This record gives sequence, C-alpha cells and structure tokens, in this order.
Amino acid sequence: MQETIDRITETVKNICATLPENVTLVAAAKTRTLEEVQAVIQAGITHIGYNYIQEALPIIQTVGNSAIWHMIGHLQRNKAKYVVEFFNMCQTVDSWRLAKYLDDRCRMMNRTMPVLIEINSGKESNKTGVLPNDVDDLIKNMSELKNLQVQGMMTMGPRFGEPEKSRPYFKLTREVFERIKSKNIPNIEMKYLSMGMSNSYQVAIEEGANIVRIGTRLFGERS
Repeated sequence: MQETIDRITETVKNICATLPENVTLVAAAKTRTLEEVQAVIQAGITHIGYNYIQEALPIIQTVGNSAIWHMIGHLQRNKAKYVVEFFNMCQTVDSWRLAKYLDDRCRMMNRTMPVLIEINSGKESNKTGVLPNDVDDLIKNMSELKNLQVQGMMTMGPRFGEPEKSRPYFKLTREVFERIKSKNIPNIEMKYLSMGMSNSYQVAIEEGANIVRIGTRLFGERS
C-alpha cells in the first residue's frame, strides 16, 4: 500500500507541474480501489470523477467531503437521483429530459447543482452528447431552470490514438463554448471547459480546456 501511495504521490506531482494554474485536474477513478482514491486525495487532488453510479457510491460514502465529486459518465435518468444526492457536479447533461429531471430532483432536495453540457464534438450517432447545432435550443430551455446552474461544456473526443487527432474535436467544442458565452444568456455561465484525458489533456489545454479528466496517467494501467 505504501508503494502505491508513493507512486501516486510522485505521479500527481509530475502531472501538476505540467498544468497551468487555471486548470483543474479531475482524477478519473473508474475501476480504482478505495486506497488508490485516498492516495490521490492525500497527494492533493480533491476533484474525483466517476463514470458509474454503482461504483462511485461506496467510495463517496467512505471518503465523504474530503473530495469534490464529478459525474463524468453517461447518466441514465433512473440513476440521476443519486447524482443529485451524492455528487457536486454533473458534467454530462445531454438532453432536456435529463436536465428537467435533475432540476426536479434538486428542487425536492432544496439544492442547486452545477452542470456542464456534454457536446458530441465528433457528431457520431453512437456517442452521447448534444450535437453542436442543437446546443442553442437546449441552453435556451435550461436557462429557465431554477435548480441547475449551467457552468460550461464538456466533450470526450477520441480516447485513444494520436493526441493531435483530438484537436479538431476540442477546437469545435471551444467554438461552441465561445459562441454561447458571447450571447450572455441569463442564468447561463460559460466558466468551465472540460476536455482531454490521459493521452490528450495537453492538446486540450492548448485549445482552452480548464478542466482535464486524467485516469490512467495518474493511477497507472488498470489491472
């Protein structure tokens, strides 16, 4: 266990040295053990992201307020109540139906939740996210919600391959982000741009990302 802590501590130090001050590192903790998550937190990373509710809940219930919890995976509406109850931010709002449900649950729990709009920057039919041309309508509708705070956008981009091949996806998402920002829509804040993972986060930062989601490079290869 101490070996794991030492390795993760060193890795966190090395990665953070490459990040501009304005960039938040979210540790993508999919399949990681409680000990690994605690090691990351001890090393100074307080933002933790999960793809799956069922995997996240035992960790969140153990670690609690020692971290800020991000939902970074596709969210099914029947699981959304758990996000409202246990997470600090949802990065993957991709439909009006989901947004309305989250808002209703937040109102029931008397809380306001920051969210990001997930952009399908590759315009792929098998991927989740809002198509770039459909963002304006969703944003307009969400501006009327009282218990969700739209604070920016997120995109996945390719998970593997040459990092440079991710650049067009990040560039397009930044353009959508800036277009919405320029409209100054009430109750809509373009504050966060979440792009880039272990193999592509440096390209994402060059294209304007101020949140990066890093898993493998932080924790090591999954067992």
